[in-house]
Amino acid sequence: MFHGGENIMVILSSPSGVGKTTLTKKIQQKYPNFKISVSHTTRSPRSNEVDGVDYHFVSKDNFKKLIKENKFYEYAKIFENYYGTLKQSVDSTIKSNDIIFDIDWQGTKKLSKFKNLNLIKIYLITENKEELKNRLVKRDQNTQIEVEKRYRSFDEDVKHWKDYDYIVINKNLDICFKQIESIINLIKKKLVISSRIAL
Repeated sequence: MFHGGENIMVILSSPSGVGKTTLTKKIQQKYPNFKISVSHTTRSPRSNEVDGVDYHFVSKDNFKKLIKENKFYEYAKIFENYYGTLKQSVDSTIKSNDIIFDIDWQGTKKLSKFKNLNLIKIYLITENKEELKNRLVKRDQNTQIEVEKRYRSFDEDVKHWKDYDYIVINKNLDICFKQIESIINLIKKKLVISSRIAL
């Protein structure tokens, strides 16, 4: 699975706490040809995060310098911090690998403007808003203020589901993962068929 044809770029987006980072890592672990796009961010690393693996942690001054130099495919300000995808990293990785992006709707809109990128856009959602709040509290990575802020952003986030190719409800992590696998395999098969027809 996931072999043959052109390399693809898969975007996973969701409101905070739905599980996109966990699912992104599960895809990369099962399918080594998928490389996770490591974003630059100005936020501080959490206790379990490694610079260069989870994110490239940079100062706001450095980030703004990269913006001025037009180094990003996309960037956004989320909860007082900047996040962005470096062009050079994507352009070099896609030559030999598929790429998976863990980004929000703002980044998706900006990436979609580059018509040369072979994007598959998947939006993840919980069954309901209360389930999202339960997950934000249970994961114990945020203060109560941050939980409330992320919870309130839900309504704005879900307005943008129409910008995506597929909507997947993450009710059960394993089932959700299999649904994402099916989507990716379908696209890869279509690319293989298209490349054979072109020959």
